[in-house]
Amino acid sequence: MLVKLVEKGNGMVKGIFFMISLLCSSITSASEVTRIFMAGDSTMSIKNVKDYPETGWGMPFSYFFDENVVVENRAKNGRSTRTFISEKRWQRINSELTKGDFVIIQFGHNDQSKHKMDRYTAPEEFKANLTSFINNVRAKQAHAILMTPITRRYFNADGSIKDTHPIYADLVRQVAKQTNVTFIDMETITQHYFEQLGNKGSALRFMHILPDLHPNYPNGVKDNTHLNHLGAREVAQLVLTELKKMNNPLSHRLRLPDPKHLTLSYYQ
Repeated sequence: MLVKLVEKGNGMVKGIFFMISLLCSSITSASEVTRIFMAGDSTMSIKNVKDYPETGWGMPFSYFFDENVVVENRAKNGRSTRTFISEKRWQRINSELTKGDFVIIQFGHNDQSKHKMDRYTAPEEFKANLTSFINNVRAKQAHAILMTPITRRYFNADGSIKDTHPIYADLVRQVAKQTNVTFIDMETITQHYFEQLGNKGSALRFMHILPDLHPNYPNGVKDNTHLNHLGAREVAQLVLTELKKMNNPLSHRLRLPDPKHLTLSYYQ
């Protein structure tokens, strides 16, 4: 900001222009980029066109933030904590982390898959891997956000959704408590959300497509693990709601709405 100082004493007007340091400091601070790394599996990951309308919730989540926040979605289909490490995916995140960055960590779907030994992670190893991730993030003076995996869509006769991550979701909760890390229990949150929608309503959020309706799935698909566009957007919104509830710093880095979107809060 340019400020003009006027010297009145001798009738002379001196034009002195200078930068106000406080303003410069705030501009510099505002222009600093904060990165959000996402480490997880197919329920979070970016999808190829051949997989659409399957959508990881990390995709719509990346559009919530202002231009000074960059979301690095490193989640990958079929990965467990063990394979995320063995394929050097975690090491790449860790090498890029800088002070003030965030890392969202959500695993469990594939770690629990005993019938798929290429990805299975034993419970104690799973717990140790999550703890190691959190310690790595903290060593870089960055911020870890740990989550239980989102629920699969399997209903009990009474209309409740089954616990589909036995042992592993509880291990995430244990790690969260032991490390005192920022924690969002997405399994419980998504269970309650889809229970409220019911069997038919929740099916509209998952990959349920009849035959001959979509070129990617000519024979149709009925998948109760992976979200479609609508489901991914709503799960991403549930994550944001939790960040707001806990007053997480990321909830203050949201993009400003277009003024024309402020006239009506919803369509009648």
